[in-house]
Amino acid sequence: MPQQSGLTQMLFMYVPIILIFYFLIIRPQRQQQKKIKAMLDNLKKNDEVITTSGIHGTVAIVKEKTVVLRVDEGCRIEFDRESIASVTSTEVKPEVVK
Repeated sequence: MPQQSGLTQMLFMYVPIILIFYFLIIRPQRQQQKKIKAMLDNLKKNDEVITTSGIHGTVAIVKEKTVVLRVDEGCRIEFDRESIASVTSTEVKPEVVK
């Protein structure tokens, strides 16, 4: 019987630690991954984005696995979708007529 009570005491000690670990680390990380996936799935033309390397650009073409960004007039760069860190604006800006 002494081993049984020692096992239950150890179990009662580890269960709260596992629960705390789950709610403080695993669950928030999963929620963040869901938000990032939703952001990447909702990318569309003319969204202003920032890449993980810090390049600011406007989405020109959305492909299945990649995104083509317009970073300047006549300059387009193709990135993997996963390299988009954030969407800064989804508004369509009117072009300035010169």
